[in-house]
Amino acid sequence: MSSTAQHPIGGPAGTGRPAVEAVNIGKRFGSTVALADAGISVHRGETHALVGRNGAGKSTLVSILTGLQAPDEGAVAFDGRPAPPLGDRDAWRQLVACVYQKSTIIPTLTVAENLFLNRHARGPGRLIQWGRLRREAQRLLAEWPVDVDVGQPASALSVEQRQFVEIARALSFGARFIILDEPTAQLDAAGIERLFERVRELRAQGVTFLFISHHLQEIYEICDRVTVFRDARHILTAPVAGLRREALVAAMTGEDVSMPEATDRQRTADAPIVLSVQDLVTGSGAGLSLTARSGEVVGIAGGGGSGKVEVAEAIVGLARPAAGTVTVDGRALRPGSVPDALDAGIGLVPQDRHREGFVPLLSIAENVTMTVPDRIRRGGLLSPARRDAQARRAIADLAIKADGPHVPVSDLSGGNQQKAVMARALAGDPKLLVLIAPTAGVDVRSKETLLGVVEDVRRRGTAVLVISDELDDLRICDRVLVMFRGRVVTELAHGWGDNEMVAAMEGVDLDHV
Repeated sequence: MSSTAQHPIGGPAGTGRPAVEAVNIGKRFGSTVALADAGISVHRGETHALVGRNGAGKSTLVSILTGLQAPDEGAVAFDGRPAPPLGDRDAWRQLVACVYQKSTIIPTLTVAENLFLNRHARGPGRLIQWGRLRREAQRLLAEWPVDVDVGQPASALSVEQRQFVEIARALSFGARFIILDEPTAQLDAAGIERLFERVRELRAQGVTFLFISHHLQEIYEICDRVTVFRDARHILTAPVAGLRREALVAAMTGEDVSMPEATDRQRTADAPIVLSVQDLVTGSGAGLSLTARSGEVVGIAGGGGSGKVEVAEAIVGLARPAAGTVTVDGRALRPGSVPDALDAGIGLVPQDRHREGFVPLLSIAENVTMTVPDRIRRGGLLSPARRDAQARRAIADLAIKADGPHVPVSDLSGGNQQKAVMARALAGDPKLLVLIAPTAGVDVRSKETLLGVVEDVRRRGTAVLVISDELDDLRICDRVLVMFRGRVVTELAHGWGDNEMVAAMEGVDLDHV
C-alpha cells in the first residue's frame, strides 16, 4: 500500500473540508481490478486534474463519484457528508455532474428541452407549457452565461456550445462539483481558451472542477493540483506549479517516455509518388494540392475552421469534393467512394473513432479484419482461425491491452480502441496511410505506440498523411502543410519550432509581429 492510499491527498493547512473526497476505493469487474486502495480529495473552488494512462482507473472513479457505480470498498463524501444512496439520482444531480467527451445532449430536441429534460414546466392537465419552458431556459443560459438560441435543435450546436449547455444544465440542478472529461478533445485553440475562461469565471463563483485530460500542457494552464492514477492505484498528488513535466509523465507511465520524431531519415527525392492531390476543393470551399512519395510522412496542420479535416475526408472518400482529383499509385479515385479508396490501397484512421472507427459490439478480430475479407478466407469461406490469427498479431504489434481477439472493442479503454482502429487501417498493408487526429483522447504510452507505427510503415515504403493540430503528431512528419481558413498558408520542414507552428496555425506571421 502506498503511503498516500489511506489519506489520498491531505490538503495544505487552512484549506478546510474537501468539496469531494474518495478514500480507499476498491472496485473489481470479475477478475479485473479497476481500482485498488485508490483515492482523491478535491478542495472547494479549485480545478483539480486527474490524469493517467488509459485503463488506469479514471473512468471507474468518475462512475463512482457520479453515483453510477458503487465501490466494493472505501467511501465517498461531499463536503464531509456521506454520498447519497446509489439509486437516488435527484440527490446525486444536486451534488455532481459530468460533462463527458461523448455528449449526452439529445440532438433531435431543442436546447430548452435538453436543459429541462424530464422536468418540463407543466400547467393544467400536466401539459407542458412550452412558452414558460423557453423563458426559463433563456434565464438559465443568461445566468451562466451561454449565448445560444434555446429554440434551435441541439444538433445545430457546436461542440463548444454543447459543452456550455451541459455545464449550465448541471449547475441548474444545484451541483457545484463538475467533472470535465476530455473537454478539449474536439476544440480548436480559440475554443479551448474560451472554455478555460468560463472555467475560471465559474471557479470564482465557487464551482469546483475535476479536469480529466491527456493534454498535459492544459493541466499546467488551468489546474491547481493534479492526481495521477496508474494501474488502478493512486500514485501521486501534487500542486501543478511545483511539478516538472518529466516527473508527471514518469508518474503516469512508471518510466520515461519519448515521442518519435522525423530524424535521421533517408529521404529519396526520386522515390515514386504514391499520392497526388490536384486542385482539390471541398464542399466548404477548402482547397489543397499536394504530393506524397513512398516512405514520406506529410502533415496537414491547422486549427478549427482551417479545412484540414475536410480535405482529408475528401481524399479518402468520406466526403465528395466539389472539384479536383486524387490519385493513389497512378490510379484516379472515384470521388466520395470509401470502397474505391480502400481498393486503391488507402488505410484510414478517421477523426471520430466512436462514430467512424469501429463497431463497438463486435470483437477486436471482427473489427480489425472487416476491410480485408479476402485475406481471411479459406476455400471461399471466412476462416475464424485466420481471422483470429491476424488479430493476435495486431494485438501483439500494437500492444493492445486485451485478453484476446474475441474481446468486444467496447470493453477496451480509449487508447486501446484507437490501437484497434489503427490495426484495421494497417490490415491491408496500405500504400497510403491517412491518420486524422490519430492520438486524440489517448494516454501518453498509447500515443507513443501509435506514432511509432508511422516510422515502421514508412520504412516499408508506405506514404503517410497526418492530419492534426497536435504538435507531437506533427513532429513525426518530414514536412507539414499548414492550413488557415481553407488555404495552405505555409509549408514547414522538419525541425520547426513550437511557436512557429502554432503561429502559422493561428494565421499569425511572426516576421511582422
